[in-house]
Amino acid sequence: MELFRIKKDIPFMSYGKLTTAISLVTFILAVVFLVTRGLNFGVDFTGGTVMEVNYPQTANIDVIRKAVDGIGLKEATVQNFGTSHDVLIRLPAKTGLTTAKLSEQVLDALKTEDSTVEMRRVEFVGPQVGDELYEKGALALLFVSLGVVVYLWFRFEWRFGIAAIIANMHDVVIILGFFAFFQWEFNLTVLAAILAVLGYSVNESVVVFDRVRENFRKMRKASVVEVIDNAITRTMSRTVITHLMTQTMVCSMLFFGGEVLHNFALALTIGILFGIYSSVLVACPIAMWLGVSRANLVGDSEKKENSKEKEVIEAMPE
Repeated sequence: MELFRIKKDIPFMSYGKLTTAISLVTFILAVVFLVTRGLNFGVDFTGGTVMEVNYPQTANIDVIRKAVDGIGLKEATVQNFGTSHDVLIRLPAKTGLTTAKLSEQVLDALKTEDSTVEMRRVEFVGPQVGDELYEKGALALLFVSLGVVVYLWFRFEWRFGIAAIIANMHDVVIILGFFAFFQWEFNLTVLAAILAVLGYSVNESVVVFDRVRENFRKMRKASVVEVIDNAITRTMSRTVITHLMTQTMVCSMLFFGGEVLHNFALALTIGILFGIYSSVLVACPIAMWLGVSRANLVGDSEKKENSKEKEVIEAMPE
């Protein structure tokens, strides 16, 4: 399906040095923010108190959140748990306050709004659990990245694998840089969004790389630059449709999904926007500079085709 057709190829690769320079600058800035400001880790990583409360009627999340904010716990997260009557509250650790004292303060604040609320359970999440989640999250990112490289290596060629993973790591660091600069809370939902962005970005790269390989077979007299420009131009309509639909769904979560989904959707929004940019204007120039050529992608298949044609000709009677 094509939303529009571009008749003349857009010379994307002529801007390769400029776009790569922009990417390098934004990447360095993101790293600087990560080093100087750091991430604002949520309770999932830092530890804290987890409370589960129950209401006889449907719980009003906004009222509960306002009550918790009113006692100085603005970093707390409030969400439904199981049914609409049950609410899970995650509280950051507070110096000088025990879990029992902190949960008692929260329960008192909730009872001033609705005296029917009941405490179901209170648990303390130690920092060692957060450290374990941090390590597993880092391992998940590492394994996903390695999987992307291996997949593209076997599917296309190692140069494409390296180019794609550099572009994907660019997206990840940019997301982390935004969260570090604005000090948005970084929790498990944001980590899940980053992993989703990795898969989403590599999907776009695969579409472009597949068209590049197809063009190498069809455009035998074209240069590498012309082949890549044509591949990006021909997939532009598909890229616009796909990203427009995806971004619409993500924005609906961002604006109407509530506080629980807000940071998840925020990370996805940033990742998808930069994913469009990097998969086209970062991955392709890098693959070109690594020396990708027709021989790398279709050399073996051309040799097989030529040998088959030769066998057929030799088998023909004179």
